[in-house]
Amino acid sequence: MPGLPVPCLRPRDRRRGAALTLVFLVSVAAAGATGCSGPGEGDDTPAAAALAATAGPDPAPGTESGTGPGTGSGTADREAVARAAAEAVAEGKSGKKAAEEVVSRSGDRWGTVYDRGEYAEFAEALDGRWTGVGLWVGRRRDGRIEVDRVQPDSPADRAGLRAGDRLLSVDGRSVTGLAVPDAVALLRGEAGTPVVLGLSRDGAGLTVTVRRAQLRTEPVTVRRLAGGITVIKVASFTRGSGERVRAAVREAPPGGGVMLDLRGNPGGLVAEAVTAASAFLDGGLVATYDVRGSEHALYAAPGGDTARPLVALVDGGTMSAAELVTGALQDRGRAVTVGTRTFGKASVQMPTELPGGAVAELTVGTYRTPAGRSLDGGGITPDLAAGDGAEERARRVLGGLGVGP
Repeated sequence: MPGLPVPCLRPRDRRRGAALTLVFLVSVAAAGATGCSGPGEGDDTPAAAALAATAGPDPAPGTESGTGPGTGSGTADREAVARAAAEAVAEGKSGKKAAEEVVSRSGDRWGTVYDRGEYAEFAEALDGRWTGVGLWVGRRRDGRIEVDRVQPDSPADRAGLRAGDRLLSVDGRSVTGLAVPDAVALLRGEAGTPVVLGLSRDGAGLTVTVRRAQLRTEPVTVRRLAGGITVIKVASFTRGSGERVRAAVREAPPGGGVMLDLRGNPGGLVAEAVTAASAFLDGGLVATYDVRGSEHALYAAPGGDTARPLVALVDGGTMSAAELVTGALQDRGRAVTVGTRTFGKASVQMPTELPGGAVAELTVGTYRTPAGRSLDGGGITPDLAAGDGAEERARRVLGGLGVGP
């Protein structure tokens, strides 16, 4: 099993007590999306990582709820989960299943249990790679599993699948009512192997056979607009994404402005989110968080661009680590936020290896913005509300800040 992204907090700025490198991930979920923060295939990516199980309102990656910010969550006791798994393994039963039952009873809506293979795929997805068909899926409140997004040029895309399709079965097994990670696990498999998907579109049934493939996602893309505006789109905070944001800012035209597009970003690795925030800040607080009652803080690295006009674009799919970045830039007056209210996931998950080889991602705490706001359940209200016209409104904001013709 790959090394767990253990909650190693590596303090790199002891002058301020900063625990800068949080190696655990904030599961991503998305209201309806997939899980984890990573590319996730919500798709087929294991829930979060596939960003993971963090997904959308299902809570995302692995969550189960519906669309829209979630309302609170319990926490599962780590010792109780491990004890249940150990007892089951000793009796020749599934430690994963026993652990899942404890997590389910605890009310930890973000808690997820993976077997060895699923966790290996989860770790792979945090590098932006996974094997699947190219779907981001989420569970709605009525239990149905629905496609939220389709990876361009993926097997699913070439087969004509699209957002809004309802996924009914995978290889003949019904997925209705399943948790997102379980539905996603059925989509996974070896590259080149076929998988039969039963779907419903506009009330009509469809049966599609696709072949799984090795897929990659580019977490950060950059494009230029007229007037010296640079749009930096961050799809998820997988490994290396934070430094890519910093590089994009350094390479932006002098005197221009930046749109940081975090719409649909389910979150990911907290360390990457802090690095991304550092591109626009000269040190200072990014967030505080507690782990089992112990308070910690995350600080930006010094030397970021604090002068360039900045607009952050957000929506209901902006979650977790992406909300952490948004909250820091908003609270510190560094960016004007434009869009719709964010998802509202501010809980922290850490992995625990269980007897028998399973891994439980359990909620251990919450984080707050520099101003002390808790986003869990409420999300972030943008400075300027905008739906489909968010990018055009962001252009006008940057124009008012002196960017453009």
